[in-house]
Amino acid sequence: MAMRFGGDSDDEFTEAHEINVTPFIDVMLVLLIIFMVAAPLSTVDLPVNLPTSTARPAPRPDEPVFVTLMADLALHIGETRTDRASIPAALNAATGGDVEARIFLRADRSVTYGDLMVTLDEIRDAGYRHVALVGLEAVEP
Repeated sequence: MAMRFGGDSDDEFTEAHEINVTPFIDVMLVLLIIFMVAAPLSTVDLPVNLPTSTARPAPRPDEPVFVTLMADLALHIGETRTDRASIPAALNAATGGDVEARIFLRADRSVTYGDLMVTLDEIRDAGYRHVALVGLEAVEP
């Protein structure tokens, strides 16, 4: 509570009813800077050289499940490297056993069509029928 000198008498103090918002603004600006710096760090992606597509992009779900096929044919589910024998168990762990969940398959540009189809067949053999292919958006001239 702030006291202010004033009033009718020379010895009388009155309460100041103003709110000092400067410390509040300082704290909010510091929090804003912290979140602006931390937000890009929360998304970690594997470096994949994706092909481009001119199709209109679909909205991204809240928690997508990515299956990534790297240039050396290494397979990742999410951020975890997975061998081909454990694809069903890894997909069940990533989706919580929901076989209706959409699986996003992304492959390096240098991966052959045959290797991509083998991976797609392994995902379908695990019981997941909703598979979407991921590519980069092409910039229109």
